[in-house]
Amino acid sequence: MSLDYRVPLRDMRFVIDEWIGAPAWWRSVPVWEDLDSAMAQQVLEEAARFVVERIAPLNAAGDLEGCRFEGGEVTMPAGFREAYADFVAAGWPTLALDTDAGGQGLPQLLEVALQEMLAAANHAWLMSPGLTHGATACLMAHGSDALQRDWLPKVASGEWLTTMCLSEPQAGSDLSLLRARAMPEPERDAWRIQGSKIFISGGDHDLTDNIVHLVLARLPHSPAGTRGLSLFVVPKWIAGANGERVRNGVHCEGIEKKMGLKASPTCSMHFENALGWLVGEPHRGLASMFVMMNAARLQVAMQGVGHAQVAWQRAHAYAHERAQMRAVSAPANYEGEPGQAAPIAFHPAMRRILLDLRATVEGERAIGYWIGYWLDVAARHPEAQERQAAGQLASLLTPIAKAFFTANGFTAASNALQVFGGYGYIHEYGVEQTVRDSRVAMLYEGTNEIQGIDLLVRKVLGDGGEALRGLLAHVNGEATCCAASGDAVLHDVGARLQALVAEVQRVTGEIERGSMGDRELPYRVADDYLALLGWLLLAFAWARTLRIVLDAAANDPFYAEKRSTAQYFFAYPLAAFDHRLSLIEAGCRAPLPHAQHAFSD
Repeated sequence: MSLDYRVPLRDMRFVIDEWIGAPAWWRSVPVWEDLDSAMAQQVLEEAARFVVERIAPLNAAGDLEGCRFEGGEVTMPAGFREAYADFVAAGWPTLALDTDAGGQGLPQLLEVALQEMLAAANHAWLMSPGLTHGATACLMAHGSDALQRDWLPKVASGEWLTTMCLSEPQAGSDLSLLRARAMPEPERDAWRIQGSKIFISGGDHDLTDNIVHLVLARLPHSPAGTRGLSLFVVPKWIAGANGERVRNGVHCEGIEKKMGLKASPTCSMHFENALGWLVGEPHRGLASMFVMMNAARLQVAMQGVGHAQVAWQRAHAYAHERAQMRAVSAPANYEGEPGQAAPIAFHPAMRRILLDLRATVEGERAIGYWIGYWLDVAARHPEAQERQAAGQLASLLTPIAKAFFTANGFTAASNALQVFGGYGYIHEYGVEQTVRDSRVAMLYEGTNEIQGIDLLVRKVLGDGGEALRGLLAHVNGEATCCAASGDAVLHDVGARLQALVAEVQRVTGEIERGSMGDRELPYRVADDYLALLGWLLLAFAWARTLRIVLDAAANDPFYAEKRSTAQYFFAYPLAAFDHRLSLIEAGCRAPLPHAQHAFSD
């Protein structure tokens, strides 16, 4: 039995080539006309080799060693710096960066697959380079010519790592409460930043020779609230008057002792008259920062997929090796002795857990990669209308993926631990670390509750349902294809999918009408609404999967497993859709009590 992480390359290829059909579209894009399935697979195989050989072996050891904070400096666990240097030397930070910016120019779809691998192999290691893609996009979109000349090349290449400095002790998700200030520094055509930030991932480390902080702060006489925030580049090291390397006024004051991700430093940072340069327009910092935040949210979504994948792999391997009790039933090809203890994978309770894990992770992989595909369409399609529609769809899908995938990632890790029994509670088996590491993904880059509000209030009700109608059109199109099939099982799946779409349309209308007289209603049901769309997307993923594999080679175990998992999904896990629907309907009927009423004597 091996509990080492194995990259699911076969399933990745299935999603990219068959479920999405991306290579056929790549041929229509001039910059990708030479990119085919074989080349994409070669890229993923090289990425998998690097991740398995260089990143995954550091996971458990890094968790035990943790980070050290001494003399105001952070030291990473053994091997992290060397692995990161190899990561940069191999060019992985520039995989999807445009060639005119020094990158390899490959699709975002492949970048999404790489992020899944890294998260599954070593989430803590990923935390430091995880913001490179978003920071690069932010500087490319909003940085001045001077910023792009002086900072962008080393940020984009990964030579210098970045942070995102938003939260303060009094301001977590509510950025309107930020107090950090920026005062003009005319001699340097710059600003002096003053204030403190907390929960800064990778705020200090020894992976790179410089760290570039992207900091939200207020200019003098700025408007109140988020409209008064500006964004600044604040490096750890700057050039002095004579060109010498000088330490800037930014320092780590300590690192948090955390539940998980112990090999990733979460820092409290203090900015003491630190020199910084404005990114974008004054008082428009949040809009500039959202470029970085949206990229980070999709990456966090894929962390949820990575957690579920490694949890399922380990539980599956253990369940087929661990023998306990006689099985009520066994596979037809089982050759064990009658009356002997059987692998626990034969027991119905364990089979349910393993099937739930598989149905979740493989369905989410399809949807996560689908979002990456739409980002590519938004960037590369020749028609402006198609680019706009693709961007709108990706924007709608991102909060669903971030919240739904990360919640399921934590649940998957916890359920996988149950398969191990008492051994799962022990560090050597790896799954307890995944439980601890996965929990934070539900909190950062906007808590999952905030994602629900963003989805329902801003992106569904806020645009009159336009983006939602675009998504439901895709789902309905798949449902129509399935329902028109001559296969009875696929026909029933298509009809079920059509019914789910109708329920989403109905309850969305109910929320919209109810919110006219009850302003709290959409906020009350936002979490359940997001989960409802999450289950709809998984149903869409498995319906398309079943349609693709139905006529595939009957003797191919990969397609046979896909068929059985798809049928299991519609028979069992999809019941969660009805559960969420009932909770939304309850929220439409009854308001929540306030605390003083709920807990009065």
